[in-house]
Amino acid sequence: MKIMTGPTLLMVTLERNDFWRHNRNVPHSLISHVLSLVLAVKQINENPNILPNLSLGFNIYDTYLSARMAHQNTLKLLSTENTIVPNYNCDRPSNMKAVIGGHNAEISLHMATLLGIYKLPQVQQLSDVKMILPSFYRMIPNEANQYTGIVQLLLHFQWIWIGVIVSDDDKGEQFLQQLLPMLSQQGICTPVIKKTVTLSDVLKSSESLEILRALAISLADSTVNVFVVNAEVQTISCLKWLIYLCKALEDIPQTSISKVWVFTAHWDFSAETFHRDFDINVFHGSLSLAIHSVEVLGFRESLQHLHPNFPKGDGFLRIFWEQAFNCLFSDSYEGIENARACTGQEKLENLPATVFEMRMTGQSYSIYNAVHAIAYALHKLFSSTVKGNRVGLDPSDLQHWQVLFHIWTVLLPWTPRDQQFLTKFPLRKISLILHSHIDTFHLPVLPIALCNDKCNPGYRRKKKEGELFCCYDCVSCPDGKISDQKDMDSCFQCQEHKFPNRNRDQCFLKVITFFSFTEPLGITLIFVVLFFALITILVLGIFIKNQDTPIVKANNWYLTYCLLCSLLFCFLCSLLFFSQPHTVTCYLQQVAFGIIFAVAVSCILAKTITVVLAFMATKPGSRMSNWVGKRLTTFIMFGCSFIQAIICTIWLSTAPPFPHFDMHSLPEEIILECNAGSTTLFYCVLGYLGLLAIVSFSVAFLARKLPDAFNEAKFITFSMLVFCSVWLSFVPSYVSTKGKYMVAVEIFSILASSAGLLTCIFFPKCYIIVLRPELNNRGQLIRRK
Repeated sequence: MKIMTGPTLLMVTLERNDFWRHNRNVPHSLISHVLSLVLAVKQINENPNILPNLSLGFNIYDTYLSARMAHQNTLKLLSTENTIVPNYNCDRPSNMKAVIGGHNAEISLHMATLLGIYKLPQVQQLSDVKMILPSFYRMIPNEANQYTGIVQLLLHFQWIWIGVIVSDDDKGEQFLQQLLPMLSQQGICTPVIKKTVTLSDVLKSSESLEILRALAISLADSTVNVFVVNAEVQTISCLKWLIYLCKALEDIPQTSISKVWVFTAHWDFSAETFHRDFDINVFHGSLSLAIHSVEVLGFRESLQHLHPNFPKGDGFLRIFWEQAFNCLFSDSYEGIENARACTGQEKLENLPATVFEMRMTGQSYSIYNAVHAIAYALHKLFSSTVKGNRVGLDPSDLQHWQVLFHIWTVLLPWTPRDQQFLTKFPLRKISLILHSHIDTFHLPVLPIALCNDKCNPGYRRKKKEGELFCCYDCVSCPDGKISDQKDMDSCFQCQEHKFPNRNRDQCFLKVITFFSFTEPLGITLIFVVLFFALITILVLGIFIKNQDTPIVKANNWYLTYCLLCSLLFCFLCSLLFFSQPHTVTCYLQQVAFGIIFAVAVSCILAKTITVVLAFMATKPGSRMSNWVGKRLTTFIMFGCSFIQAIICTIWLSTAPPFPHFDMHSLPEEIILECNAGSTTLFYCVLGYLGLLAIVSFSVAFLARKLPDAFNEAKFITFSMLVFCSVWLSFVPSYVSTKGKYMVAVEIFSILASSAGLLTCIFFPKCYIIVLRPELNNRGQLIRRK
């Protein structure tokens, strides 16, 4: 069919599988494509600023979606009008300067192979051609950009368990090779991949029909709810018949085929001629990518004024009118009885959008842009200057390569919103429209496209053996870790100052704690401290009051007073542990404890040595009497204490204790404690106390059988046994205890050891002084052996 409006400067191929004249089945979107072409040519011819003194014309050819027919029509363009002889063209003007092709890759490449020989520009609607020829220009985005949009759409709705439907040919295989790796990289699984058969194959053999039936059953029974469809014409046709077949088969439930279909931008929905009788509900819930388009001024008006009985009307327009409005003209070839008569007054805007769209579709918009691209390339060519002079060219003398050169750099200026260079590189413009409301998809709920339910917070995913990576089990997070979102691959630890809750899905702030006198254990221990301090003062008072009695004199009153005072300070120094740790209190806690206890144990050691020397001095001819006296006891007491003071000085000057936040010992608490600084020096202090205690115990144990009149070694032996037992048990208890109760263990050890010394050494003497005063005389002490 030929439509002429002026010199034929371009040829347009429309790739449809219906022949307008013979088949009388006109695709509805064809009207949109032709009118977009006509509107573009009209606007250019009416604009004196683009091609003055020139007008565009066009020829339209149908390829029938046949590569063979496209090849033949291309040869016709390059030959004599009635005879196909390439390079022989003598009976018609050679005014054709460009070709606008369709969007079928195979057909376009056949055309480009021939047209490229003559450097005839070919502007295409297709998007998926890998091979770029010198004369080949793409008008719509590269198909690879659609894959990114599809992946983003799937991730937006969290659909990661999907199926893919493609045609069973090289194009379908190419689609899979490009899309599947992208899906896998984004964590999307494709357990179902189906390849459709063509309807011509189904009609040829019963085996293909059985394949179609098996495919329908597999789609209906599949657990996959979302399918990505490479929306080629053959694929869509097969898919529609699959859905009809699913509804027709008795062994498939009616609701089982309810799926969400994600289409690529190939499909022009209104291109199908039988949508009037087609149950469109099967595609409710579908999403489709679309080629970018804008509202072109004058296009809607041209549709509104379209009439099938125009003097220059075309036959296929009347056929389309009958099909679109389901009516017949009086001179129609169809012999349908009782059919409604067409009046020609029907309005296209009253047709459903599924039958005919009043807006310019993406395919039509690409044709509209292609015409303008060629026109502006010609405008640039005719407006070019050489050394300041305009070059005057006759259209008949215009060479193809000249148009080819200018199309390469032409700028499309007609819509500022869409300004872009028409280059040989793929244009990155594709529209992806997302409607977040579920009602948009006509589904009661948003479909789930997962292998299994998502893991709740507090759990992590664990891959199932032998399954796709989207299939997993949910396992609880280990102790100390959480997951605060659904479907997490791994759990993570809370920050140091936080701890996980029982459900392991949140982190709470830890509570700062320290050993305080306000809590029950602290109150109890303070009461014990004050009690033993008062007892110590009471004992000291008893000894001072009875200092002239024989039993007090016999026990070296000087050392006794020193020991009682040091025990009093031992009880009171434990009060330093009942407060919030500060730098000063941390210094005093360990130093005061170490030195005061060293003084106490040194006093006991001096008393023990004094007892031994006093007994030895009573033997005839012994010179030990020279050693018995205050000087020796003072030297022992201060000398042993001075060594402990040196150790504590070294400790404070090198690695002193300091306030410390312990974040890790307890899961829900931050412990504010005094860090020992140098653990080695801390245990040196304890070790030195243990050495003094062991020496005292050893000396007292050896002197335990001395006469009672001069001997308190038995009491010292027992007191040192208690003291050593307390501090030997302190070390494992202190190491195994966590938190503020470490402080409680140390306080308890201080109180227990001090109370043991006080009780074992002084209570027997207080018993005699207070309750048995008759025994507190020199005669009784001498008689006791």
